[in-house]
Order: sequence, then structure tokens, then C-alpha cells
Amino acid sequence: MTRNDAPVRTALIGYGFAGRSFHAPLAIAAGLALEVVGSRDAGRVHADLPGVDVLADPIAVAQHPDVELVVIATPNPTHAALARAALEAGKHVVVDKPLTPTLAEARALAALATSTGRLLSVFQNRRWDSDFLAIREAIDAGRVGEAMHVESRIERFRPHVRDRWREQAGAASGVWWDLGPHLVDQVLQLWGRPDRIHAELAAQRAGATTDDWAHAVLHFGERRAILHAGMLAASPGARFVVHGTRGSLVKRGADRQEAQLLAGLRPGDDDWGVDPDPLLWRDGEGPMQALPTPRGDQATYYRLLADAIRGRGANPVPPMQALEVMAVLEAGARSAREGRPVVPDYD
Repeated sequence: MTRNDAPVRTALIGYGFAGRSFHAPLAIAAGLALEVVGSRDAGRVHADLPGVDVLADPIAVAQHPDVELVVIATPNPTHAALARAALEAGKHVVVDKPLTPTLAEARALAALATSTGRLLSVFQNRRWDSDFLAIREAIDAGRVGEAMHVESRIERFRPHVRDRWREQAGAASGVWWDLGPHLVDQVLQLWGRPDRIHAELAAQRAGATTDDWAHAVLHFGERRAILHAGMLAASPGARFVVHGTRGSLVKRGADRQEAQLLAGLRPGDDDWGVDPDPLLWRDGEGPMQALPTPRGDQATYYRLLADAIRGRGANPVPPMQALEVMAVLEAGARSAREGRPVVPDYD
């Protein structure tokens, strides 16, 4: 095996929900060689990954001499410092979304990646969700003509605040910074940069100290995208609704890969990514039709990333796309504070 064909030697910092449930299984399924994990709980890591080295010091993992790629799946406020340490050590870097808590920090990391000649990417795994693939393929095929209205919702029923950093007050915590990056990234993949955003955030659950409800309207000329996330939806709305000049699309059910990962399924299993919920399409004149939903596969992100590191393809989520998402997220947070539409800073 030539060096260019060798599996990418990888370190993962953080073995909480994101690292254990998403990054580790998806990276391994994509053929990356996960060799080092940064965690203070070696027993938990070795129960799943008996052959890896476990280090308690995250900086030591970021600078580990034997790895090429460092994946950062730690709380959002730690992203910038760990990514900087890894880039300065000559590593390629993947950061779980969002890239950093602030646009200024994100721009600094992007500049550092350019100066070091290393790959910097953000884990936008939901580009390969079955529901989004179905909507994107149908729009690209012209089934609704020119799409003018998109609604995208991620709603859950979790009425009790959990004891985890994502649901506690702090930098880049709350549902806007947790689920917002997925919602924003997907609509930017469809339509590019919005002209402005008008967002509202609320803390609706008893004991909530950060937002657990978010609603944003993004303007693209005369087109509109409505993004919504909440934690008190026992009966959630459709995952996607699209209206256009020729027809409409409705995708009621959400992608199943997160649930499958939590249940122990892995890419390559027979049922992996299969979505039995059809995409509904009406052309404006005939009856509603049910179209098959494509199979989702979030491991595609890591396959494309490995190809990019080996010089066989492009970065699946390059820094510029991550900065555009950050600009919209930051503008949305400002809009909610000030109660007015805000133009994202794409400078």
C-alpha cells in the first residue's frame, strides 16, 4: 500500500455525545484509522474502542506526533484553542459544528489553515441526511419549478432541561447554536447567502437558562426560508415544506441515522440510512404523489474528507462555507437580541 492510499491516521478529542455517537463510528466506517482519543474516561473509550490510545490532555492529542487528522468534538467554547493548536502542529482539522462561538475566531482559524497549508473542515453531517437529499434532488430536478418558499424544522419533545453544556447558559450554547448550524447550512446549500435574517429565540422550558426555541426567517430577494427548532413538540411539524412556481414538496419524517447510531447500527448494515417515509410532491394540478426517499449516509462526509487529505478530491465543507454559516448564526443571534432584521457580515 502506498502512502497516498494509507488510511488517514486520526485523533478524536472529546468522547461525549458527539464524539462517541457520531464522529467515532462514522470515521471508522469511512475507513479512517482512529488511533488516539482525548478523554478523561479511558474505561468508557476502551469499552468501545479497545485498541486506541487514550490521553487526558486535549492539547497533547491536538499535537500528537503520530496522527495526520485531529477531530474536535468538545464543547463549543474550546473549539478555537484546540483547532489552533492542531493547525500549528501541522495537522488537518475537523471541528464539530459550529466552527467557533464567534465569527472573528472562525476567520482567524480559516486564515491559519491557509497559512499552514492544512485542511480545515466543519462536520456538517446532515448534508447527507435522507430528508435533505430528497428535497435537494427534487428541487434540482425542477419538480417545483423555481423554489420560492422553504420551511425546515427540527423539533423534539424534551420537556425537561438536561444537565449538559448545550442546555446551560454559556458561549454558543442553546438550540440556535446546536441545531441552527444544520438548518442554516442546508438552506445555504440550496440558495446561497441570504440577504438578511430576522430571528427570535426563547427559553420555554421550566429551568431553561438558554434558548430552547428558535424561529428565523431568511430573505433571499423575494424568496423566503423559515427555519425552526424547538424542544416542546410532542407532535412535530413536517421536516421540510417547499413551495415553488410549479408545485410543492412535503417531507414529513426526519432522517433516521441518529436513532440508528444510538441503537448500535453502523454504515454498511442492511437498514442503514433507509428512510421509509416518502417525499410527497404535487405539481399544482394533479394529485399528491409519493416519491421514494434516497438513502442517507453521513459517513460520506468522512469518505470525502479522506479523499481531500489524500489529494483525490475537494474538502467537503471548506472554511468559506463554514464562515458563511457563522455569519448567519451570529446575525440571527443579534437579530433576536435587537428585535429587527440583520444583514450577515460576509466581509
